[in-house]
Amino acid sequence: MTTSVFVGAVLIGVGVGFLSGAFGKGGSAIATPMLHLLGVPAIAAIASPLPATIPSSWLASRSYARANSVDYRVVRVGLPLGLVATVAGAVLTRWIPGQPLVLFTDVVILAFGMRLLLSQRAPTPDEASNAVRAHDAAAYTRATTARIIAVVAVVGFVSGLLGNSGGFLLAPLFVAVLGMPIHRAFGTSLVLATCLAVPGTLVHWWLGHIDWSLTFAFGLAAVPAAFAGAQLALRTNVRSLTVAYGVALSTLGGGLLALSH
Repeated sequence: MTTSVFVGAVLIGVGVGFLSGAFGKGGSAIATPMLHLLGVPAIAAIASPLPATIPSSWLASRSYARANSVDYRVVRVGLPLGLVATVAGAVLTRWIPGQPLVLFTDVVILAFGMRLLLSQRAPTPDEASNAVRAHDAAAYTRATTARIIAVVAVVGFVSGLLGNSGGFLLAPLFVAVLGMPIHRAFGTSLVLATCLAVPGTLVHWWLGHIDWSLTFAFGLAAVPAAFAGAQLALRTNVRSLTVAYGVALSTLGGGLLALSH
């Protein structure tokens, strides 16, 4: 690994780690296209950030857990099948080239960012006064066992295929499909992302896809930055956090797609 790639990986680790802690994602999905732009081969860019997401996601998830922003029922119900699906997706990377996976990652990031932004509008006074009371009663009527299993299994498969921990998909799906409040969606996403990163890391290690020097450079900066991001997110109001999340994903996904061409 050249000096420029090492420095670039550290800088990417700072930015991605902070965003991952703030927005409930492991961070490898965002790191993949950025590392690829530095000249890292596609499959190494996909797999190498993944081991570093385990400590960074775990550390950030502890902040959310202390704030009671983790839904452990979703973790218990979804995790078993999610782990199996992650292994299946990771094994398939043995036969699927890395470049299309990087492009697909960019498209998915952009799509979720745009969806979040388009779903936002200023609440009326009546909506604002009733939102808190109504939400707790209604939100989790959508979080059925079948929906939880479906979301985590699909995300597990895709995360194994894309060499990430799944947080970039889990958090928005928890909001859209399960009706979670955004802080709890981020916290729950981080707990699951920590767990889903383990089998993916083991499979990609077995396949020889991980450049451990790159993992070290990225993780050196990502771990403390993720903790800082989580602390900031927990102090930010829901609407501002949601809009910031949508803007960050849309800008990143659109920019990376433009640069890839």
